[in-house]
Amino acid sequence: MSTSELIRTKLGKLPHKPGIYLMKDRFGTVIYVGKARDLRRRVSQYFHPSRRHAWDLKLQALVEAISDFDIHQVNSEPEALLLEGKLIKEFKPRYNVSFKDDKRFLLIKVNLNDPIPNFVITRLKKEDQARYFGPFVDSVAARRTLDIAKKQFSLRSCRAFTPNKNDYKHCMYRHLKFCTAPCIGNVTTEEYKLQVKAACEFMDGQIESIREQLKHEMELASNGLNFEKAAQLRDAIASLEVSTQKQRNFDRVPYSLPLAIHPEEDMEQLGRILGLPAPPLRIEGYDISNISGSFSVGSLVSFYRGKPDPSGYRRFRIKGVTQQDDFACMAEVIERRYTRLKRESSSEKQESSFPQLIVIDGGLGQVNAAYGVLKQLGLGEIPIIGLAKKLEEIYRPGESSPLVLDHSLGALKLLQRIRDESHRFANNYNAQLRLRKIQESILDEFPGIGEHRKADLLKRFGSVHRLRRATVGEIAEVPRFGTQLAIKLVDFLKARSEADTPKTEENNDPPVGN
Repeated sequence: MSTSELIRTKLGKLPHKPGIYLMKDRFGTVIYVGKARDLRRRVSQYFHPSRRHAWDLKLQALVEAISDFDIHQVNSEPEALLLEGKLIKEFKPRYNVSFKDDKRFLLIKVNLNDPIPNFVITRLKKEDQARYFGPFVDSVAARRTLDIAKKQFSLRSCRAFTPNKNDYKHCMYRHLKFCTAPCIGNVTTEEYKLQVKAACEFMDGQIESIREQLKHEMELASNGLNFEKAAQLRDAIASLEVSTQKQRNFDRVPYSLPLAIHPEEDMEQLGRILGLPAPPLRIEGYDISNISGSFSVGSLVSFYRGKPDPSGYRRFRIKGVTQQDDFACMAEVIERRYTRLKRESSSEKQESSFPQLIVIDGGLGQVNAAYGVLKQLGLGEIPIIGLAKKLEEIYRPGESSPLVLDHSLGALKLLQRIRDESHRFANNYNAQLRLRKIQESILDEFPGIGEHRKADLLKRFGSVHRLRRATVGEIAEVPRFGTQLAIKLVDFLKARSEADTPKTEENNDPPVGN
């Protein structure tokens, strides 16, 4: 089936429901994520020839690059907006602009373990035993609903963590009867926490009685010709409807959302093309990354039933190769991986965890190097192939002529996804090591530090990024260090941090790999 026929078939099956859609290129890479109130109507617009004259250059480039698309149906348009933001952060499509700043939706937080609990607005969810409500797509509605909850249940709005009588002197909420003032003993903390728990039920969506009360007040205001108050109450009711509507929180990409249209069909097709005895349920992909022979690393990615299985990902720092030699690096990675698998498989007497196919990012040289190691380990029966980038040719051990597949085949797209993922994973690890080395080099400029002291520091703290957060006492505990030298090191790192930070920007230290 050609690309145009596949798209036409899928367009005819789209529902008239809200959801998100992912446009993908011929390699299966997500290039655009969008949301729709009506999936069928919205996605179909991309493929109407009559609309082409109104497209700008960016949209024309996007449509010309589309080779396939996925959808995920949700219950409402706000849910679609939440999932759209999550997927843009996940896939970082090159045709999306919004959400790339990692902005988060509002949450409402309360910790019942606090002495006097307080509801606050936040954007970051932490593991701190607090209760979180949201996320809320409409920030205005969320803030307005929180104000209603505080007034309805007489909750405090002061910012003090544990307010006292000194704070109360300047507090108007008690005088206005908005707060029951547990800070001065007007009610006990146990009684106040009952108010907070009732507000939590309200935030959970159990708001029917309050909504009816607001509607009654709105009608009274309208009948009394107080239209301004009636409008405020109308907006408050609308905010309640929006902010307490039950929505799924997409903390992770839904598992039902495939990275390929038919991953298992692609897997079965690949097995037939390669002449395997059965479809390769588990496929492992490998790649090597280095810069002029330095920071050589290897990556292993695992795909199960045609989908990525991140729990099976591994990364390797090359130990036995000192020069730039991708063949030797690949041989080392394969030897370390399958020597360990053989040992674990024999010692634990469990079912073999070996893959049904190995995919190498590279040509015949890398494949032969890896296959030679497998033969030495007695694992030469494991199928192994290489996928070269330039012409997407498939190389097999002992065969000089590559296998060339039609670029529209799902089997080739599956191999491309595995190859690209292993390449991405290897490059990320290489970048982490280079960044760590750059940060560690700062210590070389500190007077009085040698290789041994530097090694002791990094062994204790792991990285300069963590060392910057250490106290003088913690540094002084490191062997070969004392209090005076620790004080000098803290001052040195602080001065370097300020010097390296632009005055008009925040200092956001990049993450450092393990």
